[in-house]
Amino acid sequence: MPSVYNWQLGRRMRYPFEPASPKEQFAFVININRCLGCQTCTMACKSTWTFAKGQEHMWWTNVETKPYGGYPQHWDVKILDMLEQANPGAQHWSGSPNGDPKKPYGTFLGKGVFEVPEFVARNGQPNQVLGYLPPDEEWRFPNIYEDVPQKGQSKPMDFGQGEQLTGGRKHKAWFFYLARLCNHCSYPACLAACPRNAIYKRPEDGIVLIDQKECRGYRKCVEACPYKKALYRGTTRTSEKCIACYPRVEGIDPETKGMPMETRCMAACIGQVRMQGLVKVDKDNTWIEDRHNPLYYLVHVAKVALPLYPQFGTEPNGYYIPPRWVPLSYLEQMFGPGVEQAIERYRAPDRELLAVLQLVRRSNQIIARYKIEHGPKVYETQVNGKKFEMYNDTVIAYNRADKEIFRTDVEEPVYVRPAKHANTI
Repeated sequence: MPSVYNWQLGRRMRYPFEPASPKEQFAFVININRCLGCQTCTMACKSTWTFAKGQEHMWWTNVETKPYGGYPQHWDVKILDMLEQANPGAQHWSGSPNGDPKKPYGTFLGKGVFEVPEFVARNGQPNQVLGYLPPDEEWRFPNIYEDVPQKGQSKPMDFGQGEQLTGGRKHKAWFFYLARLCNHCSYPACLAACPRNAIYKRPEDGIVLIDQKECRGYRKCVEACPYKKALYRGTTRTSEKCIACYPRVEGIDPETKGMPMETRCMAACIGQVRMQGLVKVDKDNTWIEDRHNPLYYLVHVAKVALPLYPQFGTEPNGYYIPPRWVPLSYLEQMFGPGVEQAIERYRAPDRELLAVLQLVRRSNQIIARYKIEHGPKVYETQVNGKKFEMYNDTVIAYNRADKEIFRTDVEEPVYVRPAKHANTI
């Protein structure tokens, strides 16, 4: 089996195909701290792409309540358990987060879904990817345990209640919303498992698609995807998945006049938690430095956005800013090393990070670069014993044509309603 480099694991790994990289890579960042769990993204996608017969249980994007929620149910717990069984006691990281873009989270010493072929074998026939096919009942409940906190279950999950919770507080009851869609991985498990070669990664933007004419509905992609974002449609007997709204990304939508546009789930977000874009990648899929691309900044400079389950080995291109109020042990299992540092930086953002965070969901256009114009200091305080200063800087966003899309200030304006309009009821 060929060897490829996975920068999220910090090492080379096995993959069924030779290494290949797109010209650019579709990627996104979701700020969990601000997610409302309103499901607006879910319904925006549903009403656009999966409203027909046979698609009733297809949720290409969804928001689930962690730690108990999941669609399909238990999707991540089962994969984590299977990997642990295949490599008992050895699923851990070496080193610590650093500034090396080739291995920013250290090195994962365990095994990913492509590296346990002896465990993957079925009926004497080896599979390319470790996975499982969820039974029908696990697909029936897209909102199971919605808004259910960790405390209060009949059998509470033990994540080390004595440990320091992120944010320095010790609330025993907690939950958070995890918005999920296809990660359009650099090394897709669905692509690796398809016996028909019906799944491909677009060379222009890295978006992963299924050729419906080639698909025969074997559901190998459903079984292999560790994030369970490939779904089977019984009426057509083919698999379908998130297509990253590629016509919008291509700039075909007339609203943006030929400029790349954010996907439906991104553009519909009323909580302003999402940012999507295109990043430049090298031949080994590591990100090429693009200092003022907001996604590059959040992932590789500020290091507040982390990949979802990087230990799976697919090198997902979906990144999350971890929630501040959740036990570190739970978050480290989900987002890998770097969680504590990411939360510390987010809780007391420096001047540039605070400005870049204002870019989120201010426009439907994909932001290619940003520029900051410094303003006066407007606030000063202490956060965890450290000095925090806020400046009313102006951050300017530019599109692919290097034309200004918008500009916004760090300090949001306050509007006082006139007394005659104080009560409009």
